[in-house]
This record gives sequence, C-alpha cells and structure tokens, in this order.
Amino acid sequence: MKSVTYTFVFLNDSPDRLDRFLTMQLPSKTRSQIQRLIKEGRVLVDNLVITKTGYSLEKKGISIEITIPPPTPLDLQPEKIPLDILFEDNDVMVINKPAGMVMHPAVGHSTGTLVHAALGHTSFPDGIGGKMRPGIVHRLDKNTSGVVILAKNEKAHFWLQEQFKSRKVQKYYLALVDKHPPTESGKIVAPIYRDRTNRKKMAVAPKGEGKVAVTIYHTLLKLGQYSFLEIQILTGRTHQIRVHLSSIGSPVTGDTIYGYSTPTIVLGRHFLHAKRLEIQLPGQQTLRSFEAGLPAGLQNIIDELKAKEK
Repeated sequence: MKSVTYTFVFLNDSPDRLDRFLTMQLPSKTRSQIQRLIKEGRVLVDNLVITKTGYSLEKKGISIEITIPPPTPLDLQPEKIPLDILFEDNDVMVINKPAGMVMHPAVGHSTGTLVHAALGHTSFPDGIGGKMRPGIVHRLDKNTSGVVILAKNEKAHFWLQEQFKSRKVQKYYLALVDKHPPTESGKIVAPIYRDRTNRKKMAVAPKGEGKVAVTIYHTLLKLGQYSFLEIQILTGRTHQIRVHLSSIGSPVTGDTIYGYSTPTIVLGRHFLHAKRLEIQLPGQQTLRSFEAGLPAGLQNIIDELKAKEK
C-alpha cells in the first residue's frame, strides 16, 4: 500500500486552525491523528511545510496538501482465546462476540482482539480485509455483544461485503434504555455524522449533512423507568443505535458516552446486544439466520427488573 495525498482549497469566510480544517475534510481521521501528521511535516500550505498544528488559515484560495502514509502492518499473532462459534464452514465463521472485546487491532488494542482470537482458531489468506483486519466485513462496538460474521477467503469476503453494501443483511438487536421512547414502536430517520466538537463521537446531523441512517424499534417490555426494545437497523452507521436512541430521549442503559455519565444501572458496559443476523451465505440464494441469546449478566438485569414489577 502506498501513501495517499489529498489537496484541499481553503474557501472559508472566516479564519480557521489548520488541524481543525483538515479534520473536517477528513472525517475518517481524528484530530490527534491529523495533528501528528502535521508535526511530522506531512502538510503543505501553499507548498510550504507547516508543522504548527494551530497554524491560522486566513486567506481564501490557499492550497493545503496532506500526505497520509500507509498503515504500519502489525505482526498479527494467533491467540488462544476461547470463542463462542455459532457456525463455521469453508467460507465463513459466525461468532457470538463478548462485550469488552475489540473487533480488530488498532491504537491501544494490539492484542486480545476478535481477529487475534479468530487467527488462533483458523487461518486467513493474506489480503482478506487487510493485514490488520483479516476477515472483517462489519463491526460491533467494543461493549456491544452478539452475532458477527467473518469471511475466511477472498471470494467470501467480496460476497459478504456486497450483501452489506446492498443492504440485504437483516440486523436485529436488543437494548435496555433509560426512560420510555415517545411511542412504543417507531422508526428513527436521522442522518449521522462525526460530532463537530468531539471527534470520537457521532451525532445526528443537520438537514442536508451526514449519512442517511434508519433505525426501527419496538418495545418488548416496560420495566419501571426502563424500556426493553427490539431494534432493527436498515443502515450500518458508526454508533447508530446509540446515537438514535439518545436523540429521542431514551439512551441505552449504561452508555456513558451518549447517555448518562453516571449509569442508572452499573453494568460495566452498555446494554446493547446483536441478537440476530440474517444473511445469504456465499453462493446461496436463501437467507440464513444466526442468533445469540442475551448474555447471562444482561438477562439477570431483565429478570431483576421484572421481579420488581410484580
């Protein structure tokens, strides 16, 4: 993989910081990542190297060029981490991912990921999803448990990617939320983009901005101040369920990022579980359904709340 260079023209009516401007142009990068690239001398402003992250862009029409080096390949070592494998054949592996496990290696997570565990169980040919993300075609947040599917070869990887891109995959979740949604069942249609003030968060975007996102929910139980929901997402945006439920005043219980900073129930995670995945496996024309029940800790919470209702 080679370095990639992007060129932008500053057209803002008011001055802006160099690091902030580039972060807005490259939403896949965090502000700290952009700042590091600036300090490394990888940014030119009107063909001059600028290493000051807070450099002020003031003149319309100036050119900003940033070169992003290829990711440093990680020497992934298989790890003997137990996995709850729901299904496996020559093409795919379906896993019930536990909460607390990161999907693939990233900054701060160089070991103990789902990829490391999967490599300890099987092998992935070079290039299937990249050296740092072999087999990955979709993701669950670190503290979301449930069904995830991995591709075991290039043909399967392409097939599964197309299934997700064309939105043929049916994805269902279970969530406990603080407070009751405004209606027992509903559809949330609200675009999502990266939060302008905190680049690690996502947010509902103003009209005309962000990426389309659709979440359908149905209340299974009302348990005191909580609602237990079944959720289907028609799109797969980062943190979609958590952002959408927070936007209607019913954040996921235990979610300290989009909900209450002090959880109303101490879980050590948020109460969100990928219950079921329906997908066409490589070469097949009918949907296969893979399901994982609530982890014991979450089921215990539901049982305790039910008992209080009696």
